[in-house]
Amino acid sequence: MMESAGGPYLNTAAVTSPVGIARLLQMTFGCATFSLVAHRGGFSAAYGTFCMFVWTFCFAVTVFIIACEFTRLHSCLSLSWGNFTAAFAMLATLMSVTAAVIYPLYFVQVGCYPIGCQVRDFRIAASVFAGLLFVSYAAEVFLTRAKPGQVTSYMATVSGLLKIVQAFVACIIFGALVNDSQYGKYVATQWCVAVYSFCFVVTVVVVAFSVTGKTALLWFPFERSVVIYTFGAVLLYASAAVIWPVFCFDSKYGSPQRPGLCAKGKCPWDSQLVIAIFTYVNLLLYVLDLAYSQRIRFVSHI
Repeated sequence: MMESAGGPYLNTAAVTSPVGIARLLQMTFGCATFSLVAHRGGFSAAYGTFCMFVWTFCFAVTVFIIACEFTRLHSCLSLSWGNFTAAFAMLATLMSVTAAVIYPLYFVQVGCYPIGCQVRDFRIAASVFAGLLFVSYAAEVFLTRAKPGQVTSYMATVSGLLKIVQAFVACIIFGALVNDSQYGKYVATQWCVAVYSFCFVVTVVVVAFSVTGKTALLWFPFERSVVIYTFGAVLLYASAAVIWPVFCFDSKYGSPQRPGLCAKGKCPWDSQLVIAIFTYVNLLLYVLDLAYSQRIRFVSHI
């Protein structure tokens, strides 16, 4: 007769705890959203493809997380599970809120013509479930965030969550850069692109080391290096926050106002404005990150 040497093989708390319930709702809302769109709602162009990717990707990873926690197989993975789930929850929150805004903005209309009332209703329903999906991911971030005095994974701290937001904002900047932003016009604007790229790469590396739990294997103090990098990123983004607006909106180099002949969606001035706005957003995020990083300690094995 075989006897169990430990606890039960299945972890029921993975689906009965508040975080587990939030993940079940994520799975349900995600499945409902892309099913409604695929069945009758429809999508097209890059915006629609992005939304479908977000919903299917988040659904697949959420199912993977639930399955691993319910069967306790996550202990067999070479990951820092707490860091992985916290990072994904924050990323999924940002991606789902983006899709929840984009899909109704481009595909939902009040009238039935020309798509038909049934298609319109399916798109409205999909938009509602997309909003609920965002709320469920935001709820997980709220439930798993680090509390004062609590020992938890780095990615669950404010500083760790900000790393995900910084990388996401950088992706928005890159999207605007490739959309005819004319960044190659001046060396100064090329410097700004170098700043965005460098900070994005290092931030992703920090997240990757935290998620894989390999920070303890490094020959240099990872915690101190991250704080020093964050300080450097603040200085770099501060330079970009000054240089980019000057070389794009000063009358000597660019245009202070949007040119009247610029086509909607194909105007370099619009892309330059988006980059300027999100440069200041990321500068603020790095400043907050630097402030919060003084109050935490890294835990790589949780």
